[in-house]
Amino acid sequence: MKIIMLMAMTLDGKIARTSDHFPDWTSREDKKRFAKISKEAGVVIMGEKTFSTFPSPLKERLNVVFTLEKNPKSTEGVKWVSGEPEKVLGELEKMGYTSAVLGGGAFLNGLFLKHKLIDEVYITIEPKIFGEGLSLFKGDFDVNLKLKEIEKINEESVVLKYKVTK
Repeated sequence: MKIIMLMAMTLDGKIARTSDHFPDWTSREDKKRFAKISKEAGVVIMGEKTFSTFPSPLKERLNVVFTLEKNPKSTEGVKWVSGEPEKVLGELEKMGYTSAVLGGGAFLNGLFLKHKLIDEVYITIEPKIFGEGLSLFKGDFDVNLKLKEIEKINEESVVLKYKVTK
């Protein structure tokens, strides 16, 4: 299964001020790109804290939410999961999915990177600086990337597309 990590960050590398920071600071173009790519994949994988920043599940795609809760409440359009990411990806493949978007947060991004499950990284760099906040990944890594493309999506924002070398 192909995993594309799709995130927006500030110029200083922050994806949010805090774990409950609603992502209202990204550009309209970034939001449109996220919607298009994640709808094409059909699946968005995220952590429970990231999911809680949205008012409702993302429409027209399966929301796969990693949780520590034993019995999470049933929510239409949401598949609550826990455990090893490889097991979850195996379940998604059995459901017929061939790709998924990894949409954060920092802990889950780090977990997938540690398990060598990320194939591509698409990062929108927005013209903001938070100073303090959450980094793109939580953990200690030494991973090499190959730049595939740089795309300017508006007057101030760019997308960097990388392939993770494994």
